[in-house]
This record gives sequence, structure tokens and C-alpha cells, in this order.
Amino acid sequence: MEKQALPASSCSLVLLEETKKSPLNGSEWLNGGSGGYPTSASNGSLVPLGSGVTGSASGACAGPEKKVAVANGAVPAYQERETWTRQMDFIMSCVGFAVGLGNVWRFPYLCYKNGGGVFLIPYMIIVFVGGIPIFFLEIALGQFMKAGSINVWNIAPLFKGLGYASMVIVFFCNTYYIMVLAWGFYYLIKSFNATLPWSTCNNEWNTPSCLEIFRHQDCNNASLANTTISGNLTCGQLAEARSPIIEFWENKVLNISTGLDDVGEFNWELMLCLVAVWVMVYFCVWKGVKSTGKIVYFTATFPYVVLIILLVRGVTLPGATNGIMYYIKPEWSKLWEAQVWIDAGTQIFFSYAIGLGALTALGSYNRFNNDCYKDAFVLALINSGTSFFAGFVVFSILGFMAHEQGVDISQVAESGPGLAFIAYPMAVSLMPVAPLWAALFFFMLLLLGLDSQFVGVEGFVTGILDLFPGKQFHRYKREIAVAICCSLCFIIDLSMVTQGGMYVFQLFDYYSASGMTLLWQAFWECIVVAWVYGADRFMDDVARMIGYRPFPWMKWCWSFITPCVCMGIFLFHLFNYKPLTYNNQYVYPWWGEVIGWCLALSSMLCIPVSLIYKLFRAKGTFKERWAHLTCPVWGPHQLEYMAHDIKSLTSLSPCTDDNKVIIFESVM
Repeated sequence: MEKQALPASSCSLVLLEETKKSPLNGSEWLNGGSGGYPTSASNGSLVPLGSGVTGSASGACAGPEKKVAVANGAVPAYQERETWTRQMDFIMSCVGFAVGLGNVWRFPYLCYKNGGGVFLIPYMIIVFVGGIPIFFLEIALGQFMKAGSINVWNIAPLFKGLGYASMVIVFFCNTYYIMVLAWGFYYLIKSFNATLPWSTCNNEWNTPSCLEIFRHQDCNNASLANTTISGNLTCGQLAEARSPIIEFWENKVLNISTGLDDVGEFNWELMLCLVAVWVMVYFCVWKGVKSTGKIVYFTATFPYVVLIILLVRGVTLPGATNGIMYYIKPEWSKLWEAQVWIDAGTQIFFSYAIGLGALTALGSYNRFNNDCYKDAFVLALINSGTSFFAGFVVFSILGFMAHEQGVDISQVAESGPGLAFIAYPMAVSLMPVAPLWAALFFFMLLLLGLDSQFVGVEGFVTGILDLFPGKQFHRYKREIAVAICCSLCFIIDLSMVTQGGMYVFQLFDYYSASGMTLLWQAFWECIVVAWVYGADRFMDDVARMIGYRPFPWMKWCWSFITPCVCMGIFLFHLFNYKPLTYNNQYVYPWWGEVIGWCLALSSMLCIPVSLIYKLFRAKGTFKERWAHLTCPVWGPHQLEYMAHDIKSLTSLSPCTDDNKVIIFESVM
């Protein structure tokens, strides 16, 4: 269906243009200067706009129905929001942000672990009942409100805590996620050696237990426990031997200490890698979406080139077929296990980057009439398709690795950092021209994480800058904000480049941006839009933007299905909570878990605390407070695009601490 641009009424255009061209101070608005308006009553009620209105607005906007309240003090000029140079910039930015390391290092393992091809059934079901509806909701909300993750909740100001919660989550995510890039950059540098440093046992960080070749197949008979098999090691000692890649990871890269309470020394090489990655992120983000939209064309597409190259190489290796069959072989009995469905739901919320506020920020730079409904389906297809495709790449290599070591695929299948920094580097060390394949893999890893990182920083900075509009304008406001954000995150990251840094990293990973926090955020997003603002009302707003009404399935999901899915998985996580451990051996101390729960609750409590605070500060009965605090606050662009069918302009919102610019409140 062809979209029609919805015309703006003359009234809306006059008000908007007058605001743009000649911002007035408070006295001009109150005393009937150019475009002057009568004052509000002393009790704060709105006085009708009558014939006393002068200037160009009088002819178009005069009338007894129209009412205006004016913010105290000077009224700043309305500034046009920056937009993408072309719509493909938005698509590529969303691909770069949502398609990240989780697609390569988590989905293939979950697919193998949960029944192979059978895992795709719960995965695709939850994509359509949870993933796509919330993905579309966040993009459409940002596009409609033209604001970042905080001000976007002017659609229901009582629940602005949702915006603060998403800012906390994305800040924590930006803080710890970049450590993966620092590790990847470190491995990339070390790949430029004739012999990969993690492939041999003759390095200074290796221990006497290091063993390059394991011959587990020779020890299958239990009676051979004391028989010498490999070098001077017996089968009993072989079980305690360590591979050079594990020793490189733990003794060289991490130089890991004994626990969270043993901070140890700084790893200066890793710190330099961290500085280099943060510098790259800064210069990707500092000029805004105009520059970010160009950079993602490379960072979002080149990993696909590397994946294709690695797949072609992987399928030609011995044992690759066995690895791929392990990946896709269906186990139908798994379909009835609750954990399979929980893993599917959690993976979707992770990989679709839901609840972080960055999708909202990216959507806010769209044109008002962009077809975000179609974009949501295209992006979901790319995201899930990438996850499935990456599984063939990963398991063809792991199949080769299992074949070379003579072990079952289950003994080499890894997830998360274990796959990226242990299993895969070990596999490429067994290939001809190993440094080339190692460099390709870690370059791909760096790009996959880099675009996710700088788009996350973009989302955080956008939310912050939206809090300081018009009159706080500074020429280098964005550059300064990005520098402060990167510097603050870097200072926190210093705790993760110490010998105890891995324990700190896991605390952030397990608690701050965990499945529970994202599910909690997504649940409340659906409740607020569907039940506070109104699902039908938001569907009308979407239709106003894209020119047609989305399929009612979206409304049903926002109202009933998706909140139930989110809360069900959330409760499952809560009831099956297990204390955090490292390598299933080190158990975190009680105070470490307290820190972790503080990280989680720092975002989760933003919603109820903000709600209670706003209700407490408001005046009137509970019903009056609720009605006032859930009344949407519109921006000038809504007036321009929506006023043609608005029967009356209710008011300009009074000046508040949260918003010092002209804001239009309308009844649609």
C-alpha cells in the first residue's frame, strides 16, 4: 500500500514556524507581543485564546477552543532533530548494534545444547510473540516521539523511570562489553606472529602441566590409568594437564588471581588495548548519526565477508560434517523441556538488544513517515538469519577440532568467551597458515563488537543530550558528552584490567545487563504503551506515521502475549537463581553477590521508585494525579504532523524541571 504524507494544518505550521523563527521571552508571550498569548489564570488553569491574539498566528489559530499555557522565562527556539542521511544508514546501524557477539558465540551453542534443529521451533515462536513486537515497539516509539530513551516516555510521563532504567542498563553494558573488544584486539595483535603464542608450551607463562597434544582416545580403558601415554605423563596425569591456549588465556591475557578480593596488578598491555578501543569508539560516535551512519556500512557488513570465508574454509576441513550434524540434528524430546523455551526467550532478548534504549535512540533519527513496521521485520530476519548462519561456521570448525583431538564434539562445544578465546583459537592453531585464520577471526570479532559498542554509546549520549535542549546548546556539546561518557566508562574498566578483573567482568555480565533486567524492562514497556497510553491509540499513531495500520497481531502481543512471556521467563529466572561462580569452581563471596544485586536493582528499581515519587509529589486525589501524570506531552513535530485532525489544542505544557522547552499537549 502506497504511503501518503499526512498534511499539517495551517494552525500547526504557523505555531511551529513562529516558534522556529522568533522565539519569544516570557513577557512577550504573556503581554501580547508578536504572536502574543493571554496569560494563564492565577490558579494555573488555562485561559481561552481569544481575539486578542495578534501576528501571523491570529488568523489560523484564533478560536475559543484553543488554549495556551506558557513556560516561565525565555522560550528557546525549536531545533530540528538530526536525521539519517539516507534510510539505509538506519538499517545498517540497527544491524550493527543488534547483530553482535551473541549471534556468533551464544546462539550456536544453545542450538546444539537444546536439541539442534528442534531449538528453532521455540526460538521462532518467541521471535513472533516477543522479539519482533518489542523490537518494533521501541523503534516506532523513538520515531514517533523524536526523542532518546528518557524523553520518549513523555508519552506517559509517570513512567519516565523506564527511560532512566534503560540508561542505567546501557551504561553498564557499555562499560563491561568493551572488555571483550579489548581482549579481541589483544589476540588480533598476537596473531601477527609466525607461530601463534597460544599454540606452544615453551612460553614464560606456561606451567609444567602444559601439554600441546592430548591423546584421550588412548586412555578410554580405565586399566591404563598408570600407563605412560603422552611424553612423561600417565593417563591419570593427563586428566590434570592443561592446553597452551587455556594457559595463554588465564596466565597471560587475564593473569587471573585467586578471587574477587585479590585485585592484583594492572595488565599494562591489556590496558593499552582498552585505550585503543575506546579511542576508536569515541571517533565513531563524536559527530553523531551523520558519521555513525557511514561507519556502520563497513563494521556491519565486513563480518559477513569474514563469516563466508571462514565457512568455506571450515566445511573443507576433516570432521566438519560431524560438527554441523551435531549442530542441526533434532532431538524431539527436548521440545518438552522448560529450559529450552527459557533459553530461546533469553537469547532473543539479548540478541535483539531489547530494553537498552539504543533502538529507541536510533529510531528517533528517522523521518516521521519512515516505514518502521517493514524495517522491524527486515531487521529481525537479518538478526536471526545471522545467528543460524554463524552456527554452521562455528560447528564446522569445532567438528574439525574434535576430529583432530580424537574427542567427542560435546567436549569442545563452548559458549561465550570460552568459544571466542579458547575453543576457536585452539581450532585455528591446528589449521595450515594458522596466523591468517586467527587474524581474520579476531578482526571479525572486533568489528562485530565495535559497532554494537559505539551504537550503545550513541544511545546513551542521545538520552543525555535530550535532557539539555535549546538554551543549553553548545557548539561542541556532543563531543564533550561523548568524551565524558567514554572517560567515565574507562575509569570503571580499569578494575577489569587487573588480575582480578575477570571476576569483576562476570559480576557486570551476570547481573547488570542480565536476562532478568531486560525482561523486567520489556514487560513494563508493553504495559505502559498498551494499557496506560493505549494499544489502539498507539496503533493509530503508527498508522499516522507509516500511512497504514499494522496487523492487529502487534496490538494483541503488546497487550497480552508479550507481557506474559516476559514475566513468565523472568519468574523462571528468579525461582531458579543460582549463585555466580567462575569456571564452576570459584564461588563468589556473599559481598560479591550483594554488589551484583545492587547492579541489577539499580536499573530495576528506577521504574517503581520514579512512579511512587511522582505520585507523591503531585497534588489532588489519586485519580486526578494519575490522569495528570499519564497525560502525554507532545513535541513540536507532533503538532506539525498531527494537528490536522486534532479538534482542539489543549495546552502548551507548563514549565517543569524535566523539560524547559516549548512542548505541546494535544488530545488526539
